[in-house]
Amino acid sequence: MKVGGYNLQEVLVVLVIIGILLLLALPNLMPLISKAKSTEAQLQLKAVYNAQTMHRYMYSKYALDINEIDYEAPKTVKNNGQANYIYEVLSATNNSFKARATAITDFDGDGIFNVWEIDQDGAPKQIVKD
Repeated sequence: MKVGGYNLQEVLVVLVIIGILLLLALPNLMPLISKAKSTEAQLQLKAVYNAQTMHRYMYSKYALDINEIDYEAPKTVKNNGQANYIYEVLSATNNSFKARATAITDFDGDGIFNVWEIDQDGAPKQIVKD
């Protein structure tokens, strides 16, 4: 009884065709990948905003040190984590604050790193687009 199957050349031809299709599609997908990864920055900055707001309700001022608020930044990909951004509080007074998320990975390879900021109004703004 003979069992049907594929030989090595047929499998390699299929793999080459899939590789070529990926190379053609990848440039079109890079903006979507950057947009999906920037969602992390927006969500984490909202968490910083919530923590800062709670800190202001308790102490009548915003915190300049990110460690003072009840916020723990996720581990970055450089530290065996999954986060693509580092988070910091740039300025804080009694009535205002500004926090920033800076990408540690260049998503599309153009040398520009994505930067998002949030302030006391609570709306994340993209400062540098990757």
